[in-house]
Amino acid sequence: MTVRNVSRATELILLGFGNLYGFNILIFIIFLNIFLITLTGNLLIIVLVSISHHLQSPMYFFLCHLSLSDIVLTTNTLPNLMGAILHGGKKMTIPGCITQLYFFSGVIFSECFLLAVMSYDRYLAICVPLRYTSIMDLTLRTCMSVFPWLIGFTLNISGIIPISNFQFCDGNIIDHIYCDISPLQKLSCSDTSLVEFLAIILSTPLFICPCVFIILTYVHILFTILRIPSTTGRQKTFSTCSSHLLVVSAFYGTLIIKYMIPSIGHLLLLNKIISLLHTVFTPLFNPLVYSLRNQDIRIALRKISKR
Repeated sequence: MTVRNVSRATELILLGFGNLYGFNILIFIIFLNIFLITLTGNLLIIVLVSISHHLQSPMYFFLCHLSLSDIVLTTNTLPNLMGAILHGGKKMTIPGCITQLYFFSGVIFSECFLLAVMSYDRYLAICVPLRYTSIMDLTLRTCMSVFPWLIGFTLNISGIIPISNFQFCDGNIIDHIYCDISPLQKLSCSDTSLVEFLAIILSTPLFICPCVFIILTYVHILFTILRIPSTTGRQKTFSTCSSHLLVVSAFYGTLIIKYMIPSIGHLLLLNKIISLLHTVFTPLFNPLVYSLRNQDIRIALRKISKR
């Protein structure tokens, strides 16, 4: 029996967008500005909710956690991408790449549950308003805010452990904008069947169940709004959850296109663009939606500015 002599990679190269034909500096500056605006916008929401007495409702409490998840997502992926853009590629250690994948998938799963929690909060506020304050007390909102982080980063470990045992001997270039499961599987010369099985098993409780829950809560919310007799009342009630509905649509829309439509995985450039929308522009989109469409946030910002 002959034994194949295989050289194993000790580091990986994140390719990003590859050859940008001399526009590296310009595109780097664009992404740097997006990075700074995203951090500033989400940090501003956290600060406003923390110090403003008018923003102490459960909805804004959960909004702080959404902003925190966007900060983690952005700081986990965008700096390495900017390095790849600036230098035509970014060297990463294998543990560093797997760590990025762990935090990326953990925060994605956490945000799935966090958006479900926020939809439940809107359901209580609109469908059972008289009991809303008594149900959504400090204990419940604390548990409901900790639960998404705990389940997202705990269950995610079961998928990361077998990936950490991958051996990479089919090249070391990740032709993507961050360390994702699919490009790591393509580079690995190890058996990836367990990872594929775990991805299918974990996708149901961590992705599909929160999505179905959000749909069901908004069906109840829609029927409740339609029973309101006045047009003004319906518009006012719907406006309280319109921002969240836009954020949910952007978040799940990009996730479904990227991971649930198989043909997208074979279109490399399109896959990168969808990933870019999800990891870069969605965290930028969230604070813009809540600041531009939410009157309470705008009022709190004006008061802080006057001080």
